[in-house]
Amino acid sequence: MACLHDHSCEDHNCAADWSLYNHVDVPKVVALNESVPGSVKSVFKPWEQRLDTSGGFLESNEGDPELLIFIPFTSDVKIKSISVVGGADGTSPSRMRAFINREGIDFSDAQNMQPVQEWELAENLQGALEYQTRYSRFQGVANLTLHFPDNFGGDTTKIYYIGLRGEATQNKRDVVATIVYEVMPNPSDHKTKSETGGGFSHVE
Repeated sequence: MACLHDHSCEDHNCAADWSLYNHVDVPKVVALNESVPGSVKSVFKPWEQRLDTSGGFLESNEGDPELLIFIPFTSDVKIKSISVVGGADGTSPSRMRAFINREGIDFSDAQNMQPVQEWELAENLQGALEYQTRYSRFQGVANLTLHFPDNFGGDTTKIYYIGLRGEATQNKRDVVATIVYEVMPNPSDHKTKSETGGGFSHVE
């Protein structure tokens, strides 16, 4: 469910609300089908920098809008909502699917597995929307995989910011298995939707 923020951030510390980026194990964040290897790391940043593109952004390969992002955490977290700031001119993602504590998911897995939750997204160019989770299902999250199957008609999908609102637990993850992804997937391995069958609050 997308909803609009019910307060002004001049009077409320929105940065504290969106502080879970501090618990993202950014060096181990990876994306499949990113046009620039490692660019996915740039989308995890403080809330007040959500519209700052100087540090880079995530973009899919041309002609293929699908993205899959693996997000490990340094401690277990509880996730209340997710914010995604996408690109203009049809390049924002139009759907988001979430998988919890499932390592090594590829596109074929993501297309065929049942997500924990799925959202229809709106174009959110100003970071004004957040997507509420089914909170009881987003407890004890050691890693989160976000699948963006499509966009609003652009040749590529662009993401400038992913924000996570919630809280961290005291369960530190000192040892996290290293997940190796193919940065530039072999086209023969990256099946199209036709081949596989295919499968926020307002801030002022």
